[in-house]
Amino acid sequence: MPQHSPLPENTPDDTSADARGGRDDDGPEPRRRGPRKSAGGITLRDVAQLAGVAPITASRALNTPSAVSPKVLQKVREAVEKTGYVPNLLAGGLASNKSRLVAVVVPTVIGPVFQEIVHTLTETLAAAGYQVMLGQSGYENSREDALLEAIIGRRPDGVVLTGIMRSAEARKRLLASGIPVVETWDLTPTPIDMLVGFSHEAIGREVARYLHQRGRKKVAVVGGRDERSQRRMQSFAQEAVALGMNDGQGAAALPMYHVIAPTTLGQGRRGLADLLQQQPDTDAIFCSSDLLALGVMIEAQSRGIAIPGQLAVVGFGDLEFSRDLQPRLTTVRIDGTGIGQRAARFIIDRAAGIEVAERIVDVGFSIIQRESA
Repeated sequence: MPQHSPLPENTPDDTSADARGGRDDDGPEPRRRGPRKSAGGITLRDVAQLAGVAPITASRALNTPSAVSPKVLQKVREAVEKTGYVPNLLAGGLASNKSRLVAVVVPTVIGPVFQEIVHTLTETLAAAGYQVMLGQSGYENSREDALLEAIIGRRPDGVVLTGIMRSAEARKRLLASGIPVVETWDLTPTPIDMLVGFSHEAIGREVARYLHQRGRKKVAVVGGRDERSQRRMQSFAQEAVALGMNDGQGAAALPMYHVIAPTTLGQGRRGLADLLQQQPDTDAIFCSSDLLALGVMIEAQSRGIAIPGQLAVVGFGDLEFSRDLQPRLTTVRIDGTGIGQRAARFIIDRAAGIEVAERIVDVGFSIIQRESA
């Protein structure tokens, strides 16, 4: 049975419980009356009245079942089931200084690349008695400050952010709140509190080297306009130029097609069409998401362009469909499960008063080699 909030600290203790209409033992029971329904709905006192026990006893039964007898526990549970009682978590949070909530902020709730980390966070935190409150910040950071202000006002036991918090005002408020914060999906030597992520710049460099080693000479990019995607793309372009690809022209001359995030398959199709006009002999494309890469592959096939013979394609995210395409998609794999588990453990440990020794964790990444490149 889920944990329920204790009564506020000013609730009387359970001495002389039978004098208040209930007992912790199996002694004589007072006459039971049906629960009254107040303007605020069914209360813990209503549950206690129906069960024939004191309110403090009902609270113990719901929060620490081992503290009451099996018979009392069964009576309270039956009363909860009959009344449909839901505990007041706010009152319990005020008494215990714990909300049992962890706020998780992602750029978009429809972005499949974030689903693995959100799922893992939810499952890992739930196993420790926490619930996840999910917030969507958008990619342009326009709503980030207001969203975080609302989150901090609700005093969660932890906050998990996607990316590094770059707003000076939001950083100031998070630091002042004292709430444990885990930034993810990026790296910085100066996190707000704790960080679990990877380097987007390193990904761009490694993908360029990967394509260079496979003899590609005319590369291009289809990427989202969000800040993290742009850093991957710029790093890719700089490394490609350093390796002598695209005839040694500067990174600014490397063909790029920018799209609004979250990215879509259709944007990938339009991206390839645009890049082929800029550079008809393009032989490799790095995409900032697997969805964009899928769109590039569909457009290439519609034009009779062989993959990987004429055009190599690399994505980002290793979404489930990438391994089932024909040809299968070469992509960059991020350990979302590992990030979620580490972030959840950071929050759980800090809430338990355990010191976190290693506050910055780089989970790295992998280039998953498949037929498309």
